[in-house]
Amino acid sequence: MNNVNRPVVAIVGRPNVGKSTLFNKFAGKRISIVEDTPGVTRDRIFAEVEWLTKYFTLIDTGGIDPDTEDIILSQMRDQAVLAMDMAHVILFIVDGKAGLTAADREVAQMLRRTKKPVILVVNKIDSKSQFDNVYDFYELGLGNPFAVSGANSMGLGDLLDEIVENFPEGLDTEYDEDIIRVAITGKPNVGKSSILNNMLGEERVIVSPIAGTTRDAVDTYLEKNGQKFLLIDTAGLRRKSKIYEKVEKYSVIRAMSAVDRADVVLIVIDAEEGPTEQDTKVAGIAHDEGKACIFVVNKWDLLEKDNKTMQSYKADIRNKFPFMMYAPMLFVSALTNQRMNKILDEVVFVASEHSKRISTSALNDVIGEAVMLNQPPSDKGKRLKIYYGTQTDIKPPKFTLFINDKELTHFSYTRYLENKFRENFGFEGTSIRVEYKQKSNRK
Repeated sequence: MNNVNRPVVAIVGRPNVGKSTLFNKFAGKRISIVEDTPGVTRDRIFAEVEWLTKYFTLIDTGGIDPDTEDIILSQMRDQAVLAMDMAHVILFIVDGKAGLTAADREVAQMLRRTKKPVILVVNKIDSKSQFDNVYDFYELGLGNPFAVSGANSMGLGDLLDEIVENFPEGLDTEYDEDIIRVAITGKPNVGKSSILNNMLGEERVIVSPIAGTTRDAVDTYLEKNGQKFLLIDTAGLRRKSKIYEKVEKYSVIRAMSAVDRADVVLIVIDAEEGPTEQDTKVAGIAHDEGKACIFVVNKWDLLEKDNKTMQSYKADIRNKFPFMMYAPMLFVSALTNQRMNKILDEVVFVASEHSKRISTSALNDVIGEAVMLNQPPSDKGKRLKIYYGTQTDIKPPKFTLFINDKELTHFSYTRYLENKFRENFGFEGTSIRVEYKQKSNRK
């Protein structure tokens, strides 16, 4: 369902009301899948959820580390502003055991003013005897509260029904297969808007906000040389608020929504400032989600250069993003138009690599050659045998290798095979995935 524009549901609430428990319950198994990717560490603050053939992106705006009541309240306000800004549906979680608090009242007042659907969820109602606790929360004026127990999974089905009932129409429509969806990400002031405007130039055919997308963000259709693009502009997400400057994580959440919908992610870096921690986080999300990626170093005209500057800069990016050695780099200036014409060409190229399919015979020729050059690992006299391999998916390309014993696999040999696949088949701009399946008997 990656080819779908999904609704966004945000969770808001005080610390210790059970936001994370509900988040994990809704996210299900997906949340427990953590890739062992060198150089990528990030909080799992979002997940894809499916309910009754509906898909949505769930965001946990929590992660508050409270010191005082004042800080709790101010951070709850920040959460509420974030949720109002980017979510289609807001879940306001309160604690049925602790009862109604002043912070709950204040945030409810903010949420009442928004035009977004707000669902009041009274958590920790673990038995029927506690149900009377729910009535106090009618005072918040947010309609009928939903009594649930995240810990015991009680009432979650009704809550999910209510969530999907409140989605805007037309949001989960599928995009055409021939459109390449491009997210333009990066810190404020790196020139994302300039890059977007430069891409559009006089080639602009249709400019239309897509129904239901996050407020202040405009998706733009572009057709060039017969290829259709959907440009997802995170530069449009510019709410004039210090919240996003103050808490870096919020900026990452906003970028995540764009990355989630994209085929190709442009990671725009300011040439003078260089890569930042936020760039690493967004790149990590794009890598984990299997997106095609291109580093775009903007404002290259402002740097004093010699004949080694570009090579040195490339080495610095490779050092800071060791998990994305596959991503090409472009050094551009939106101001002077330097190399700007190369961006869409590179997007088309990496998108084709991202969806490339390799025939089973060609793949097995490469596997056979790789095994001859470098024997698979062995343990206690038993050696890993690779019977055959086949490509099982695209976007990103995924390969399944049928072997004798999973216990004999080792990440270093998997990396060796990945490198051999790249040497022979390219796959520039995209991660590739290798998984093993054990066959008990070779026929």
